[in-house]
Amino acid sequence: MAARDVDDIGAVSTTVLGYPRIGRAGELKAATEAYCAGRIDATELELRAAQLRAGVWAELAGAGLDEVPSNTFSFYDQVLDTAVLFDAVPDRYRQAALAGGVNSRSSADLDIYFTMARGGGGLPALGTANWFTTSYRHVVPELDQGTRFRLAGRKPLREFTEARRDLGLITRPVLLGPLTFLLVARASTVALAGFTPLDLLDDLVAAYVELLGRLAEAGAVWVQLDEPALARDLSEAELAGLRRAYRSLAAMPSRPKLFVSTCFGEIGAALPVLASVGVDAIGLDFVAGPGNLVALAGIGGIGATTIVAGLVDGRNVWRTDLRAALATCVPLLGLAGDLVVSSSCSLRHVPLDLTLERGLDARLIDRMAFARQKVDEIVLLGRALREDLPAVAEQLADADARRAAVPEGLVDEAVRARVLSIHSGELTVARAEPEVRAAAQAGKLGLPVLPTTAGSFRPDGAIGAPRSSWCGGTAGESIHVQAMAAEIDRLIALQEDIGLDVLVHGELEPDDLVRVLAERLTGYATTDHGWVQSDGMRYVRPPILFGDVARPGPMTVRWASYAQARTSRPVKAILPGPVTMLASSFVREDQAIADTARQLALVLRDEIDDLQVADIRIIQIDEPGVPVLTPLRRGSWKEYLRWTTETFRLATSAADAGTQIHTRLCCSEPGDVVSLIEELDADVACVEAAGAGAWTDLVADLRRSGYRRALDAGVGDRRVPRAPTVQEIEEALRLRLAAIEPALLWVSPGWGTTTRDEGEIEIALRNMVAATRRIRGTLPRTSGQG
Repeated sequence: MAARDVDDIGAVSTTVLGYPRIGRAGELKAATEAYCAGRIDATELELRAAQLRAGVWAELAGAGLDEVPSNTFSFYDQVLDTAVLFDAVPDRYRQAALAGGVNSRSSADLDIYFTMARGGGGLPALGTANWFTTSYRHVVPELDQGTRFRLAGRKPLREFTEARRDLGLITRPVLLGPLTFLLVARASTVALAGFTPLDLLDDLVAAYVELLGRLAEAGAVWVQLDEPALARDLSEAELAGLRRAYRSLAAMPSRPKLFVSTCFGEIGAALPVLASVGVDAIGLDFVAGPGNLVALAGIGGIGATTIVAGLVDGRNVWRTDLRAALATCVPLLGLAGDLVVSSSCSLRHVPLDLTLERGLDARLIDRMAFARQKVDEIVLLGRALREDLPAVAEQLADADARRAAVPEGLVDEAVRARVLSIHSGELTVARAEPEVRAAAQAGKLGLPVLPTTAGSFRPDGAIGAPRSSWCGGTAGESIHVQAMAAEIDRLIALQEDIGLDVLVHGELEPDDLVRVLAERLTGYATTDHGWVQSDGMRYVRPPILFGDVARPGPMTVRWASYAQARTSRPVKAILPGPVTMLASSFVREDQAIADTARQLALVLRDEIDDLQVADIRIIQIDEPGVPVLTPLRRGSWKEYLRWTTETFRLATSAADAGTQIHTRLCCSEPGDVVSLIEELDADVACVEAAGAGAWTDLVADLRRSGYRRALDAGVGDRRVPRAPTVQEIEEALRLRLAAIEPALLWVSPGWGTTTRDEGEIEIALRNMVAATRRIRGTLPRTSGQG
């Protein structure tokens, strides 16, 4: 296709690919939790949902967007919505609902939906995975040769009709694209050998054809099909599937216009495929994928097809460089038909509204934009492309000035000098050899074979009131300190009674640990209302990493030391790793991310040093964030893993030979994790691999690699909504022992316990200790850890 003449430039309009659905005061979380607890019925849940949807549609239309999306709302997760919409529901969930359901005030369909999402009736939930390069966790559908897709729901139709009836809006329904749905699904345990979800593409496309036809009958003009999987490396079979699917959809005799949205990077070989199949609009991310512009010019443009330009970052909280965005639009105007200015991805990955924040530095606020402010940026870009008015020029100049604001703490020369000392080799980053460390640790720790431990604990209710009074300023810090000390005393005594070999102090801080540390570091800011959805019913407030990071003083030493003084058994300190700190934060964009990771590693290095001084000899550095930031293209993996492992080793380089470093890689795929464990050089690694099938794969990888480091067995399954039995844990341990010798195996639930009730935690841990003791009794005496 040839580039179009400048005289043939099309219209300019504005939209977003999606928007936060949680509500200004967390109304979605409150409603879904109330429903699952049986406090409200399905009718009330639907009423509250309709109010939330109407509020979002009215807000976006009132902000001046030319087109408003619908079907971006979900009670839990858009991938789960798609599975239910097309009847990809494993039979075990239907049978559980028929057998009695989860909620006596619910509907059977919602019972099935939430049981798939959260587990219930003794069934584990479906697995989860990171949504591409975001920290959002989506439900993973299970498919096999028996899956029969059909249009089983009306959710997209219902929401389109709702917006038209109640607000007079012709919205653009948003659907997860068929290729991405299949590529994020997994084969079920009953799938035949060689089966892949992509085998079901033609059947799924037929169900999409029916849905698109019904949307056209309802009056939908455009439909958005999200295909973020196109930013991955795609096989020839996957590219052929993309071509076949969209040729079929585009060939429908009566259909809405088709807008295929991509995000999270450059789409490479998928671009010419999309350009050739007859879709009406293509969305490209020019924030995470600047090379998309070169690729678009390389194929000579896309003719009269509309380009939806992702120019405003939907993944981070910084203001857009509007001048640079406008410069990107200039060549786009000659490479496509109409131009639609949009977000780079759905805005649900950023907080809702910056105007709710009152405690941030005004100069920092000037540099930032949450979802509502990003909508204003998109509208302004559209106006700047359509109108040559003084008012628009003034708004652009004001945006330039705000973006240039310099908040206090942006630059710390001492921090930068320390980072330079790494590059110059002045700072040693190597630990003793693994065999030397193992011998030193065995002598200091004196642990039995198969040592048992736990993660964090949910705080007892008794600590909530003193903490709230202290945080609210109605009580002194001493009240809070007394409550913390009493709770740690109780938890240490409980763990000793259970029989754990290595204890934890409880991780009793009021927020997730990344946020807790951020509040104690310079270069970070925290918000009061910056909530984002982490998974279906979990919400977090990621801290803002805006400047050079330094540690004014110890962060976790006080309570770890207090806990250690209460017991003769080792107490394990827990810290997030440098990459997890990045993955759980909104990160500055004015320096290389690897340099920011090095600053965080130095902070953790100093904390580890202080923990050792306090006689804490087991320190866990959690790195579940490593898979989150892993580039989608394999060609970028080598450099990413280089600085990832470098910064982990830098953080742990302060640990002497007798200090045992653990790490947790709870979100890793088993097939990729063995070499990563070796590179991180931790003494003990805990890998989440939910289910026997995943552990079988990991065991096979361990056998092939000749793995010789200690491994935490992770005998629990976070998807199962109950404590595992002694027999189940015994079976899990025997599976691990098939590949790992007893002297190298640790035993823990494999997941943090803050999401479980204490009664359930206690049962699980007691069962775990009992199972471990049974296994120990069958082992030869020479199997011990020394």
